Amino acid sequence: MPLEPFTSSEPLTFGVELELQLASLSDFDLTPASTDLLHLLKRKPFPGNVTLEITESMIEINSSVQTRHGPLLAELGAIRDTLVAASDMLNIGICGGGTHPFQHWSEQRISSKARFQELSSLYGYLAKQFTVFGQHVHIGCANGDDALYLLHALSRYIPHFIALSASSPFVQGQDSGFDSARLNSVYAFPMSGRAPFTLRWDDFAGVYFAKMERTGIVRSMKDFYWDLRPKPEYGTIELRVCDTPLSVERAAALAAYLQAICRHLLLRRAAAAPSDDAPSEDAPSEDDYLVYNYNRFQASRFGLDGVVTHPKTYASVPLRDDILATLGLLEPHARALDSLDALRDLADAVTHGSDASWLREQYRRQGSAEGMVNAAIGRFRGEWRTR
Repeated sequence: MPLEPFTSSEPLTFGVELELQLASLSDFDLTPASTDLLHLLKRKPFPGNVTLEITESMIEINSSVQTRHGPLLAELGAIRDTLVAASDMLNIGICGGGTHPFQHWSEQRISSKARFQELSSLYGYLAKQFTVFGQHVHIGCANGDDALYLLHALSRYIPHFIALSASSPFVQGQDSGFDSARLNSVYAFPMSGRAPFTLRWDDFAGVYFAKMERTGIVRSMKDFYWDLRPKPEYGTIELRVCDTPLSVERAAALAAYLQAICRHLLLRRAAAAPSDDAPSEDAPSEDDYLVYNYNRFQASRFGLDGVVTHPKTYASVPLRDDILATLGLLEPHARALDSLDALRDLADAVTHGSDASWLREQYRRQGSAEGMVNAAIGRFRGEWRTR
């Protein structure tokens, strides 16, 4: 079946999806409570959307389409408060974080939804190991060409989002040494990684996707687990590299950061358009991907302490410095988008540490992984302020 046409949407509108952990309050391990929770939520107004995820100890929540950081944060806060009230009735805890620190993949149960059963049949134990938790951000695009331009121009900023959202240092009871170990689970899937380099929607849909569809490997964009992928049915691009943060405040800030970068990239391209022979320094190219996997690794392994290689100049740049410079560059865009508070939140994270460092600190303070999960549950409820 041919790929559907790209639906035009209002540029720079955005929405957030968060995959969340359901934990027992008796032992703080994951608990298969998603069906009970969704059943309970159907009986009360819910200020967003909530769905099952691949295993029964996970749920996914979606915001509506928003244009500004403030309303997005307010909506995520209302969703959080509704979830917390429902979890209290079920005596479970809900929290963010890209991995649960000590759950065992073999104990997870695949959800009954037909697509998840199909994925389990295809991917075997990888499906249960996919009990990891990410934040996805959609950005509205006027057309497919704009979507592909942004998708590839954003590749240079992927390490920023990995490091700023990193919240998965512990795996199977051990400190992995990575700030974002979740991405290692995602990378095991054969259709993960980066999208092919093309800047024309007609080429992507009519050539690349058509070839892939004929192989029988893929049937829709859902079959690609790329870091960034176009979503023609929504008229968006979808960023998929972020761990689920520990708070809705950080989730909203990351979405606003992506919105501001996209505004910067689109305006820079528009300013450079009269002279196609002199593309702006942001103009994407296939060679940008020479350093992509290395930079992705640096951000996953070392978080904000990573050192990345600039895709145009090949200069080595401390990731922390690169993010702070970008936050400064984006101030006019954040002012125009009413998202300066979001950039301040991220600058604070760069200075004081990410959620991954907060979790390690809690492990030391609480003295156990169980205590760390309990602290993360409190952080999601809003009982902890960042610093």
